[in-house]
Amino acid sequence: MLKLVVNRLGLGVLTLFAVSVLIFVCTQILPGDVASAVLGNQATPEALAVFRKELGLDLPAYQRFFNWLWGAVRGDLGVAMTNKRVIIDELLPRLYNTLFLATYAALIAIPLSVGLGILAAINEGKFVDRAANVLTLITISVPEFFIAYLLIILFVVNLDWFPSLATVFPGIGFWERVYITTLPAIALTLLVAAHMLRMTRSSVLAVMSSPYVEMAFLKGATRSRVIVRHALPNAAAPIITVIALNIAYLVVGVVVLEAVFVYPGIGQLMVDGVAKRDVPVIQACGLVFAAAFVILNTLADVLVILVNPRLRHQR
Repeated sequence: MLKLVVNRLGLGVLTLFAVSVLIFVCTQILPGDVASAVLGNQATPEALAVFRKELGLDLPAYQRFFNWLWGAVRGDLGVAMTNKRVIIDELLPRLYNTLFLATYAALIAIPLSVGLGILAAINEGKFVDRAANVLTLITISVPEFFIAYLLIILFVVNLDWFPSLATVFPGIGFWERVYITTLPAIALTLLVAAHMLRMTRSSVLAVMSSPYVEMAFLKGATRSRVIVRHALPNAAAPIITVIALNIAYLVVGVVVLEAVFVYPGIGQLMVDGVAKRDVPVIQACGLVFAAAFVILNTLADVLVILVNPRLRHQR
């Protein structure tokens, strides 16, 4: 088991390195000149040369990549081109905002989706099961920005329960932050809960034909007891995987929702960086998103190994 865990961790590190290479290459092959885009068309050749040297653009690409990667490992993500601010100082408060929103949505979505998935499996073929399937299909099919605007129309325009803009600031109280971020958290919950609900239901029903489940039925156990005590623990591996994937989506897939609700998170910072062609900011945000996704998936792989008796014990 230890060997499997170490292999998963090593693959996670290699994946993160490969993603960092991809991020750097994609930002470098963008059309146009970064220095000209920042200084404008009226910049003199001398000013462009000085600015390129200041940014390190006169160095070979591989040297710039390793300088950037080594700085990122040490916590130095560089300086923004547009405002000359240290990126890590601007990124950390926004990372906290994004993680707060993702955690808020996860605390709602995970118990709700797993509980409804178990309920649908217990009532297979009944009205509850069919209604859950229809609602999850509708939720999966609707774009996230459309869900956000529907929530704004319902809870802001018609009911006036929540603010339309999720504007948070340093020093804001905890419960005020919870109130302001409730609407984007509900939108994220609707997006990810459907996938987790369907996976929970499918994983539980997949093990219902196993011999130990049939033996439990022969002993007189009720369907709900068999699912909760026998089927659910053995169906935990795919459920953990899909939960980790959706938590990763809560962190890295909030770009559109942060733009809709004007929420000051990493997604909004990345959108601003793209609009201003601020390459260091784009690289920093992309690396943070990639690290969050890789770390969560690596943790999911390790948890799957730990909860699987066939992998936890030697044969």
